[in-house]
Amino acid sequence: MDTLAFEQPIEELEAKIQQLVDQKADDPDAREEVRQLRKELNELIRNTYSNLTSWETVQVSRHKDRPHTIDYLSLVFDDFVELHGDKHFGDDRAMRCGFAKLGDQKVLVVGHQKGRTYQERSKCFFGCAHPEGYRKAMAKMRLAAKYKLPVICLIDTPGAYPGIGAEERGQAQVIAENMFEMSRLETPIICVVIGEGGSGGALGIGVGDRVAMLEFSYYSVISPEGCAGILWKSAEHASKAAEALKFTSKYLRKFGVIDAVIEEPLGGAHRDHHQMASRLKMYLSKTLRELQDSPLTELVEKRYEKFRAMGVYLEDTAV
Repeated sequence: MDTLAFEQPIEELEAKIQQLVDQKADDPDAREEVRQLRKELNELIRNTYSNLTSWETVQVSRHKDRPHTIDYLSLVFDDFVELHGDKHFGDDRAMRCGFAKLGDQKVLVVGHQKGRTYQERSKCFFGCAHPEGYRKAMAKMRLAAKYKLPVICLIDTPGAYPGIGAEERGQAQVIAENMFEMSRLETPIICVVIGEGGSGGALGIGVGDRVAMLEFSYYSVISPEGCAGILWKSAEHASKAAEALKFTSKYLRKFGVIDAVIEEPLGGAHRDHHQMASRLKMYLSKTLRELQDSPLTELVEKRYEKFRAMGVYLEDTAV
């Protein structure tokens, strides 16, 4: 597992525990010492992760061992059948879509995929989808609505692909169309930011009846490096930009941008994929039951009003 800079004390304590276990496994005194050290380790991890800065949260959201969409497809859902292509240009590997089962409920799952190895990341464009990816997602969502299947969107992208080809094929337009179509799609939609939630790339599959975030993810109009480049002309100020943007879960819940924060296992999702998947599945199942109790017309109306109300503020009349 790669170690982040702020995790260095944790790694040192883990190494000390492992050394004791390897060298003195049969020593009763050593076993007691290991027990005490493990208790200290849990406390250290808890204290460290409860006091993360915004920039440290970004680092956790990008951790190379953090579970991706493809991991949740096997850990949360059953019988996933992938659907390909947008019927216009091609099949974007940064956007995965398919039918699956969540418990006994049939659903459509849409999610960004980053890849782990360099080869996989290159094929997936590091999770940055092209217009064909968003067109594919929208086509499959319409298919889900036709058959009255709920839609679950897993968001994990630094942003939509910024290349010339993507712009030539209508990147901005297709994201706007997706947002418009999702706002009126007559089926329950749940969106969860599982890692990075960057800019229009996230919003292209981010309009839902419920929007949630994992505890150590971020959701923003721009990446901290991009913001720093604009304001301070250097990505070196990314940590300052991250703090100013207020884009972590603890802020966005207060602002009303998201509806729920899904707690991560001790030390982050990258330390325990199965426990994180279990918590995500519990949230999705519970929320889906709540949404299915509401008439579709009421769901669509509330979804529209929810997003229209974001950013509303009051102005005092000048005296």
